[in-house]
Amino acid sequence: MIRNQNLLAFALLIFAAVAVNAAEPAETKPTGKLYELRTYWAAEGKLDALNQRFADAERKLTEKHGMTSVGYWMPLDNPEHKLIYLLSYPNLEARDAAWKAFNDDSDWQAARDKTEKDGPLLAKTEWLLLHATDFSPAIKVSAEKEPRVFELRTYTTAPGKLPALHARFRDHTIKLFEKHGMTNLAYWTVDKGQADVDSANTLVYLLAHKSKAAREASFKEFGGDADWKAAKEASEKAAGGSLTVKDGVKFVLLKPTDYSPLK
Repeated sequence: MIRNQNLLAFALLIFAAVAVNAAEPAETKPTGKLYELRTYWAAEGKLDALNQRFADAERKLTEKHGMTSVGYWMPLDNPEHKLIYLLSYPNLEARDAAWKAFNDDSDWQAARDKTEKDGPLLAKTEWLLLHATDFSPAIKVSAEKEPRVFELRTYTTAPGKLPALHARFRDHTIKLFEKHGMTNLAYWTVDKGQADVDSANTLVYLLAHKSKAAREASFKEFGGDADWKAAKEASEKAAGGSLTVKDGVKFVLLKPTDYSPLK
């Protein structure tokens, strides 16, 4: 009798564990290669020269040293003279080795010195290391006949709610984006240990639209979709409130440069 009671207790514990796991969104594990999102602020009056250096030399040299160029963009509204670009690598070790080889390359040093004889082209640089989520599509680098408008979006969740946000995107949001004419390009988590970024509560993703007007129409339709409203309400009810913090949704609209692989 005691043995049967123990078996019953054990079975109940297993059942409870399964029930808890089923109720909680599964944590998204990073997959595949490492991505790097780099943002350059050009010095005053130097954005055109910076773009020319990438077109003539810098992009080719990054690829020479094992970096894969994915896309190069500038914001549609660009008062800060930004250039934003995306690279990928097999892993962090490959990334570090590639940048060391790039910086030591005499061709790069010559191109830098030639273009900076009248002063540096850059006022500021930042980069962010990213990992694709398990629901991120594979990025297909193919030049479109007509350059699209891209949208880089960053969500900051309330503490501990990133898995719930991932679940909502995985199960609902990305399908609804496609339904309303948006192209899902990539979804990322942030590599741990980067300054000023809450990696445990941040989702970064990239969309493409046929035009700015198409983007506005798509989001208007998406916002009014009954399926989206139901998914949003259900996810927030389960999480006990909004999944994102106040002002936790940021976006920037981008146009590809002439030399960008992804257009």
